[in-house]
Amino acid sequence: MRPRSNSKNIDWFTFSIYLALVGIGWAMIYTVGYGQGAYEGGFFAFLDAPVGKQLIWVAIALGVFFISYTIDWKFWRTFANIIYVVSLLLLVAVLVFGKTIKGATSWFDFGGGITLQPSEFAKFGTAIALASYLSSYTNSLRSFRSQLYAISFFMAPMLLVLLQPDAGSAIVFTSFFIVLFREGFPGGIFIIGFSVATLLVLGLVNPPVHIIIGLAAVASLFLLWNLGKRNYWLSGFILLGSAAAVAIQQGFIEYVLGGSIIAMLVLAGVQVYRKKQNYAGIVVLCFIVGSNLAYIANFAFNHFLEKHQQERILVWLKPADADPQGAAYNLNHSKMAIGSGGLLGKGFLDGNLTQGNFVPEQITDFIFCAIGEEQGFVGTFLILSLFMLLMWRIIFIAERQRSDFNRLYAYGVAGLIFVHFFINIGMTMGLMPIIGIPLPFLSKGGSSLLAFTLMISVLLKLDANRS
Repeated sequence: MRPRSNSKNIDWFTFSIYLALVGIGWAMIYTVGYGQGAYEGGFFAFLDAPVGKQLIWVAIALGVFFISYTIDWKFWRTFANIIYVVSLLLLVAVLVFGKTIKGATSWFDFGGGITLQPSEFAKFGTAIALASYLSSYTNSLRSFRSQLYAISFFMAPMLLVLLQPDAGSAIVFTSFFIVLFREGFPGGIFIIGFSVATLLVLGLVNPPVHIIIGLAAVASLFLLWNLGKRNYWLSGFILLGSAAAVAIQQGFIEYVLGGSIIAMLVLAGVQVYRKKQNYAGIVVLCFIVGSNLAYIANFAFNHFLEKHQQERILVWLKPADADPQGAAYNLNHSKMAIGSGGLLGKGFLDGNLTQGNFVPEQITDFIFCAIGEEQGFVGTFLILSLFMLLMWRIIFIAERQRSDFNRLYAYGVAGLIFVHFFINIGMTMGLMPIIGIPLPFLSKGGSSLLAFTLMISVLLKLDANRS
C-alpha cells in the first residue's frame, strides 16, 4: 500500500484542538497582564510584556510545527537515538552553563530575556527513543533485560533533571510507564510501585507508629481472610479494631502497637501451622518492608528536605497546618479565584483576583485560575473537555497505526500531556502538590510550547504517512 500524502491527510481535528488551546492560553496570559497596566506604553511595551513575548513564541511554535511537518517521517525513527543522546547532553550542559532561577539550574540564557529549558525537549527525545527501542523486533517486555533497558530510557533524563534540581519536571518522566503498560509490562510491578508510593507519601507527615498499626491491621485482615469462617473472624476483627481506636484516643498507642503486631504474628503462626508458610511469609515481609518505608519517608522529611520543600508537602497533605500567609498563600488564593467564577465567570478582563495579581505565578503554573475566575464553570469545563478530546484523539490515532513505532510514540505523547494536565490542574485545587509544571499550550513559556508543538507536529506527520 502506498503511503498516504502529507497535507491532505493531516488530522485536522487534532490540529484544531491544538490551535484552540494555544489561542485560549494566549488570551488568558493577556488578561492577567491587562490589569497590571502592562500595555499602556504602546506597541513596544506590549511586545516587552509577557503576553507580547508569548505571542512571539506562538509564532515561532507555528513555524516549528510546519517545518517539522515537512521533514520526511522516516527521519524521526532513523535519528531517534541521536536526538535522545543530544537531549541528554543538553541536560548535562545546563548543569554547567545554565542559569539558576528560583533555585533550579534549568535554563540556558541567550540574553534579551530569551531562555530555553532543555528538560522540555528531553521529553520529546525520550518519547521517540523509547518508541524506537520497544518497536525493534529484538526487544520484548517479557524479558527482564528489556524491561530494565526500557525503564532506563526515561530514568536517565529523570535523574539528570533531579540534579538541577527540578522535581516537578522529573516526575513527568514517569508518564512513560503508560507506554510500558500499553505494551504489556507486568501489572504486578505497577501495583507494587503504587503501594510503595502511597506508603512514602503517608509516611512524610504522619507518625510512623500510626502507619505501622495500620499495616499490621491490614496484614491481619489478609491472614484472617485466608483462614476460613470469614464472618466469624471478621466480626472479631471489627470489635478489636474499634477497641484499638478508642485506646489510641486515650493515649495507649504503645499498647495498640504491640497488640496489633502480636495479633498479626499469631495469625501468621496459624498459617504456618496449616502449612501455608509461603502466604504467611509474604504478608509478614510486606509488613516489614512497609514499616521501614514509613520510617524512611518520615526521617527524610524531617532531616533531608529543605524548609520550603516541607511547607509544600504540608500544603498538600495537611493544609490546616500550613501558614496561610506563607506556603499556603498560593493555594488559598488559587481556590478563591476558581471558586469566585461561579457558573459563567466574571467575564473576560473582569477578574478581580486575576487583574490584581493576587495569585503568584498566575501566567505560568496557575494559569487555570484565570480561566476559573473569568470564565467560570463553563470555561473550565470547556478547557477540560478540550484536553480530554485531545488525549482521546491521540489514543485513537495511536490505535489506528500499523507501525509499532508510531503507536508507541503516540502513547508517549498522550502520557506526557496527561501527567502535565492532571498535576497542573490538580495543584491549583489542592489535589496535587505544588511542584511547578506548566499546563500544556496554555501556560506562558516558550520551551514548553515549542516542545509540545514539536510532539504534536511529529505525531500528525507520522499519522499522515501511516501505511
